[in-house]
Formats: sequence, C-alpha cells, structure tokens
Amino acid sequence: MFWYDHDVSGWGWFAMSAGMILFWALIITVVVLLVRALSSPREHTHTPAAPTPEDILRERLARGEIDEEEYRRSLTALHAGPLTKT
Repeated sequence: MFWYDHDVSGWGWFAMSAGMILFWALIITVVVLLVRALSSPREHTHTPAAPTPEDILRERLARGEIDEEEYRRSLTALHAGPLTKT
C-alpha cells in the first residue's frame, strides 16, 4: 500500500510548521484583543469635567444675574491671580 512510499518532503514539514505557528499566533492575537477590549474602561461612562470659573461667569452673564461691567471686573480679578496679604 501507500504506508511507507509517500513521505512528506522537507518543504512539506516547513509549510506544516509555519502553518501551525501562524495558526497559534492568530489564536493568541484574537484572545489578547478580546481581553483588552473587554477589560478597557469605557470612555463614554466618565463624568463630565467641572465647569471653569470663566464658564460660570459666562453662564451668569447669559442668565442676566450680572451685567457686562461686573462680568469684566470678575474676569479681570480671576486672571489677576490670588490675593496676597500685606
């Protein structure tokens, strides 16, 4: 029969080995990507950033709580920095 006459040549062993390495590399890559995708935090679930003092001043001006002169005075005071004791 054919049991002993048809051996796999050197190129056959090479192709079989390369195919097995590529197969396992593909499986490992898929597993790593799945683990990373499932364990990464969702970007859309974090809380929004707190409003800056300038944002609060703009909102108060828009609502009419302060006038433009008070807005500019407060904005200048914010940009001037902290008050120092003398």
